[in-house]
Amino acid sequence: MDNKKAKVIAFYLPQFHPIPENDLWWGKGFTEWTNVGKAKPLFNGHYQPKVPADLGYYDLRVSETRIQQAEMAAKYGIEAFCYWHYWFGNGKRLLERPFNDVLASGKPDFPFCLAWANQTWKGFSHGLKNRNVLIGQLYPGLKDYEDHFNEVLPAFKDKRYLLIDGKPIFFIYQPLEMPDVRSFIGLWQNLAVKNGLKGVYFIANFDQAEKTDQIFRLGFDAINLNRIFDYARLPKSPAHKIQGWMQKYIFKVPRHYYYKDVYPSFTGPEDAQPNIFPTIIPGWDHSPRSGREGLVYHQSTPELFEKHITQILDRIKNKPDDRKIIFLKSWNEWAEGNYVEPDLKFGTKYLETISKTIMNHEDPDYRK
Repeated sequence: MDNKKAKVIAFYLPQFHPIPENDLWWGKGFTEWTNVGKAKPLFNGHYQPKVPADLGYYDLRVSETRIQQAEMAAKYGIEAFCYWHYWFGNGKRLLERPFNDVLASGKPDFPFCLAWANQTWKGFSHGLKNRNVLIGQLYPGLKDYEDHFNEVLPAFKDKRYLLIDGKPIFFIYQPLEMPDVRSFIGLWQNLAVKNGLKGVYFIANFDQAEKTDQIFRLGFDAINLNRIFDYARLPKSPAHKIQGWMQKYIFKVPRHYYYKDVYPSFTGPEDAQPNIFPTIIPGWDHSPRSGREGLVYHQSTPELFEKHITQILDRIKNKPDDRKIIFLKSWNEWAEGNYVEPDLKFGTKYLETISKTIMNHEDPDYRK
């Protein structure tokens, strides 16, 4: 990552292939497409269902699909995929096949890193009407942490693995859920050096801009500030509260806000710090998973997304070149309504927006 343009790293969801656990919980053949395909419009102007275009309803066990995704990402200026990685403790993994195939085959030849989704799976978040635990996230201790390190070590040593300061990136989704995160980080740093690496560059996902010092004290090198819910948590005017109450109880529709009102809340002054990496968010619509209980950011367009990216780029323009890093949430989170893969409505417009905005940001004529 040695050019002067901002570098976009896209989160990548692997849940587009069947696994035995999903067969058990949801029915034979379940993948994320099951939620996407059954989605319906729940209020006037609600954009559902969202139908994939160029790549179709793909299966990530197919290598050609993974290659096409990488070629498309590279064409439109995305630097790397950050694959969600699931380790539930005691060696339990899920959804590992797509990335394992990428690692074993050497294809696609496209940079990557890993993001540990250290989260208990509960029914509501994944499409049930209750909050029953499907599988719990455990932290058994140092032996399990060492086993976990050894599991990802081949990836860390792959020539495609994304580095910062010469160290492989490892992203942790819920840093404060770990009871002994300092011990985890310390152990992995020691194991990395013992295995010929310079260390590990730890990035924490965090959503509280005013409390970042709390994360850095735990030993993290950087923070990805994810402000996706900041607007929904803002104090609301009485009229706004009444509107929300009516949406939920009278009209019985998902809580929804206009993307044009929401996107300015996706950035703040903290994003200018060298060790804070902001997030760009093309949209949000959780209703394919949670129905009328979901949250929707309504009427996102490529033009509004361009304004959002430009705000982020203005925040980071004075950073060192190797810290002009942006996380894209996400490449393919179709059931959460944040994706940039082509769909029938917009085609490649969101990808084109990323490309032209990143490439032209410093051009004064582009702003005219």
